[in-house]
Amino acid sequence: MSGEPQLTEDQIRALEAEMERITVDDVLLQTIVSLLNLAVRKAGLAAPPGEGPAPDIEQLGQAIEGVRALLPVIEARHADKLGPVRDTLSQLQVFYAQQTGAEPGAGAGGAAPGGSGAGAPDPAANPATGDATGPGTAQRSGRLWVPGQ
Repeated sequence: MSGEPQLTEDQIRALEAEMERITVDDVLLQTIVSLLNLAVRKAGLAAPPGEGPAPDIEQLGQAIEGVRALLPVIEARHADKLGPVRDTLSQLQVFYAQQTGAEPGAGAGGAAPGGSGAGAPDPAANPATGDATGPGTAQRSGRLWVPGQ
């Protein structure tokens, strides 16, 4: 361990004080913002058109799902701060849908969040008829933004 820099007592105390000050909400909010920033880059939207790398749709989808999973954890306490986050997430979801041909309201992987994938019942389906052409639960409740509606 002789090659590793050793922290002084003052540095250790400063780190401990920072850990006392920071909250879990701070880390969650920063993680969400970091995921959104990374998603914009992975989508190829950070560079001028034609100058950046090709979009990494798989990474974009993973970042979208990460944000969607974390938002409910902080929404009750920080709803007033999340407008720009929701706007950015919506724009990324629309871009993802355009790139993959998926529905904008579908999860980034094409399945609804929390769904188990193939074989799982379609939450948008009418239970009486099995018809999946109507709006899903989130859209009917007004929680889901759908382009053009």
